[in-house]
Amino acid sequence: MENSDYVLQMRNISKAFPGVKALDNVTFDVKKGEIHALVGENGAGKSTLMKVLSGVYPYGIYEGDIVIGGTVQHFDTIKDSERAGVSIIYQELTLVKTMNICENLFLGEEIAHNGVIDWNASFRRAAEVLQEVGLDISPGTKVLHLGVGVQQLVEIAKALLKKTDILILDEPTAALSAEEARNLLDILRRLRDRGVTCVFISHRLGEVMTIADRVTVLRDGKTVTTMNRGEFTEETMITKMVGRELNNLFPYKPKKAGNVLMEIRNWTVIDPESKRVIVDNVNLVLRRGEILGMAGLVGAGRTELVMSIFGVYGAVVSGEILLDGKPVRVGSPHAAISAGISLLSEDRKRYGLVLGMDIKRNLSLAALDTIAHHGVVSENQEILSAHNYVVNLKIKTPSIEQKAGNLSGGNQQKVVIGKWLMTKPKVLIMDEPTRGIDVGAKVEIYNVMNQLVDEGVGVLMISSELPEVLGMSDRIVVISEGALTGEYSKDDADQEKVMTSATARFRARGNTKVATAPTG
Repeated sequence: MENSDYVLQMRNISKAFPGVKALDNVTFDVKKGEIHALVGENGAGKSTLMKVLSGVYPYGIYEGDIVIGGTVQHFDTIKDSERAGVSIIYQELTLVKTMNICENLFLGEEIAHNGVIDWNASFRRAAEVLQEVGLDISPGTKVLHLGVGVQQLVEIAKALLKKTDILILDEPTAALSAEEARNLLDILRRLRDRGVTCVFISHRLGEVMTIADRVTVLRDGKTVTTMNRGEFTEETMITKMVGRELNNLFPYKPKKAGNVLMEIRNWTVIDPESKRVIVDNVNLVLRRGEILGMAGLVGAGRTELVMSIFGVYGAVVSGEILLDGKPVRVGSPHAAISAGISLLSEDRKRYGLVLGMDIKRNLSLAALDTIAHHGVVSENQEILSAHNYVVNLKIKTPSIEQKAGNLSGGNQQKVVIGKWLMTKPKVLIMDEPTRGIDVGAKVEIYNVMNQLVDEGVGVLMISSELPEVLGMSDRIVVISEGALTGEYSKDDADQEKVMTSATARFRARGNTKVATAPTG
């Protein structure tokens, strides 16, 4: 007997991969016109469950039933699920950058008469649906000229054009600024009020608290619980997700920093395309055995600064880098690694991993020189090293032969960390080290950072999450429009002081419209 209160029922869903049972008898029921959050650690089964729902995994390769509107559904393709009113928006957006908004909205679903596209009708309908998601922008605008937040709203508009009843959003705010994230949540509330049902997948539990009507928690491929609004807090969700209480999300260890390890002097970087100064005469010091946190607003120049230090960004770079008091030249990643500097990129899938390659080779890629003899890689040494990092970093995988693309986000991040640890760095730069991963994996990465500084490594951590910066850093530096505008000890730092420094250059120009949290 179907329950008419539910627009979606997923009953006893099980799905296995070689060596792993990703879903084990999962039940997931969603009411019409609600925002239902799906939370869990990386690897808990959230993405697999949504791929079953959206037809990525067709009927026959999983067990259980999908019931939509009282009817059992058998999806063989994504198109089948879309015809049933299901649309999914992934964290990695799927828009074609070289096309305009209108072309993207109707791609594969063109308004045509006798084989000829009706562009007038297309532009009219595109303008209407853009208004529905709060975008006052021409449908003829090229996607490559849009920010990530606007692209996210275009993806939602595209879903609405398909007459979506169930909208699935997978980590929709992960790459957004605080202001863009708030705007997106407001749009989702308006869609809910119109009767659109939303499944909201996020590691940002504060946003879940803000927007979710109900929450379902998955752990190890199983349904743990579903809670109504008023029954869940961030603490209860974390406990259900990890199966234990986490009393300290930021396991900071007081430490005494050593001598100056890396010094950046008068560092200025020109953007290769716009020819603008992106990093403006920066001077900073990183000491041996400390975590130096770096905060700033979106576009402040943090990522450009560390990429230029690593030798992968900037048409013109001037200034000096000193390691252990000696000048070093780092015009390329190879030179930086050889000098003892490693960079954990904010975009692990694009710059950190070869997704089609196995864990073993991903781990050794940046350190082949250390396991090669006369130019020939020692396979035994590679296997032994890979195994050690998998064990020490608690990477969940059936084998070191597993492809990196098959791992959860948190385990992918651990592989990238392992890759850079294998280079034996003096300085490890970590750009958004916990972006898009669950709270349990975050704590494990924080523990790795503590272990590194105990061993004398200097860690430079960039983070868009201000509580993370305040919670894990020994010192904090703040960037505003390419320039350092503040430096604080752990004891002296708080959110207000950091934000004051982060907006310093905006305020100096008389611009008071700034984001309310340091992001991006």
